[in-house]
Parts: sequence; structure tokens; C-alpha cells
Amino acid sequence: MLARSPATWLAALVAALVGVGSAPAQVFPARQIELVVPFVAGGTTDNIARMLAQRFSDRWRQTVVVSNRPGGGSTIGTQAVAKAAPDGHTLLVTTIGFAITAALQKLPYDAILDFAPVTELASVPLVLVVHASVPATTLPEFIALAKSQPGGLDYASSGTGTSPHLAAEMFNAMAGVKLVHVPFKGNAEGLNAMLGGHVKVYFALVPAVLQHVRAGTLRAIAVTTETRLATLPDVPTIAELGFPSYEITSWQGLFAPAGTPHEVVARINAEAVAMLNASEIRQRISQEGADPVGSTPDQFGARVKAEIAKWGKVARAAGLGTP
Repeated sequence: MLARSPATWLAALVAALVGVGSAPAQVFPARQIELVVPFVAGGTTDNIARMLAQRFSDRWRQTVVVSNRPGGGSTIGTQAVAKAAPDGHTLLVTTIGFAITAALQKLPYDAILDFAPVTELASVPLVLVVHASVPATTLPEFIALAKSQPGGLDYASSGTGTSPHLAAEMFNAMAGVKLVHVPFKGNAEGLNAMLGGHVKVYFALVPAVLQHVRAGTLRAIAVTTETRLATLPDVPTIAELGFPSYEITSWQGLFAPAGTPHEVVARINAEAVAMLNASEIRQRISQEGADPVGSTPDQFGARVKAEIAKWGKVARAAGLGTP
């Protein structure tokens, strides 16, 4: 047997190290994949998770299950993923609530250190709506009405710490009004209270209220996005009406546990983004009232960090969250 030269040994060592580094991508997925949704079944987040499950199953020939684990304001399912093996076989499909909760509460996990962002899946705009009985048709009229009734104009939310709640609190701070928070157990309860006239104001997800706005039961005052929406082209943005820094858009995102190999994260990202670029899927997500996104892990990670910082400021200004 011929002795190897130092250069030959070095080349062999490099090849071995490269082989070890690429192994996770070669063997992934090796077993069933679980997509954890920390909410009850139904709704945009759950529907998008099921689209992902079908895509992954078709492409990778592995069983992919969607596991709904509600409770604890979405923290139960989220914590389960934080503690899962970092190999890409357990993933989290969640919403902007992931960042808002991190800004409001002390959690049994670290939203930055315990997760590997994969991609933003979709964004969902919000709209400020009022009951048809409210005598305000424009944002200036609404602000004047709210200031004339300090502590008397109630607004609904889908729960403390949700995007409708924080949207209203950010508006309170910027507009100098004091809308009174009435939390409900989900969007359905909040919407029913609005339709019944029991609560008069709602910063609602557009998909939930669009048909009622078009029917005239609810009146759209302004949208919370940076630009106007194609679905509500005549409704101005809050930003263009004198509050240029006002913006909130809910989102759905995909996360893996921290420590998941970069090659595995990249493979999951590529497959998810390819799905989001498929015309049929884009149409299905649009029918949910959302806009497909498909960002890189770095882009999504930067957005999550910015959201946590942003909502931390809003929470402190409103006196919300854990001291």
C-alpha cells in the first residue's frame, strides 16, 4: 500500500468534512414531518399549513401532518417546536402573534434564539371598520368622535396581544384618543359583537369583514397598510391621512427549531417558496384575503426582529405586557 502525501491526506480530510456537512440535506426528510399550528383548525394560518403539508408530501414522498395545538395564547404549540429536535422534521406555522407575544410576555422560550426563521408565507392586511350606526365616515370624523367620548368608544379585538389589539393601541397613541379595549375569544366572536352593534369599532383582518363592508353592515374608515388595497381601492390608508409611520400587516410564517442545519432550512425554504410562486396556490391564498410572500430566511428573520422591537415600544406606551 502506497503512503499518502500530506497533500493527499489534507484533500481526503476536506472531502470527509464536506460529506459530513452535506449529510443532513441528503437524508432529509428521513421520516414523518409535523407542521405545528398553535391555533384551532380553520382560518388562514391552518389553511396555508395544509397547503404546505400537501406540497411537502407530494415532493418528498413522506407523510406530513398538520398538528393543531392551541392554548396559552399560541405559546403551547410554539414551545413544543422550540423543544423539538433541530432536524427539520418538526416545523411551526404561525402568525404575527409570535412577535407580538414575545414583545408582551416573559415566555418559556426565546423567540429569537430558539427558532430558525424559514420564510414569510403570506401577509394579511387590517382595516379599521365601524358599525353602520357610528356617525363617522372619514378618519378625521372618527377621531373627533372618539375624542368627544373619552373612555366611551369601545373597540373589539380577537384577544389581548393580537394584531387587532395592538393596531388599536398604536392608533390610540398616535391619534391621541382613548378607545376602550373589549377582548373576545377569537375573530369570530369579535365580528359577531360588531355585527350586533354591541361594540362599534374593530381593527379587523380584511378577509373577515370584507363581505360585510361591501354589504354596508360595517363601514371601512381606513386600512392599516402602507399603500391602498386592491380589494378596497377607495379606502385610504391611515398613513396617508396624517400618520405616516402607522403600519401593521399581519402575517403567517414558517419556523424550524434553532440549530436546524442550514442545508435543511434552505431546502424547506426553497420548497415553500416554490409553492407560493405556483399560480394555483397564489390564487388560493388570495381567496383567503392574504398576499403570498416567500422570503429568504434572512429576510424573514430581520422582519421578526423588527416586529418584536416595534411591538415592544407599542406595548410599553400602552402599559401592556409583563413589566
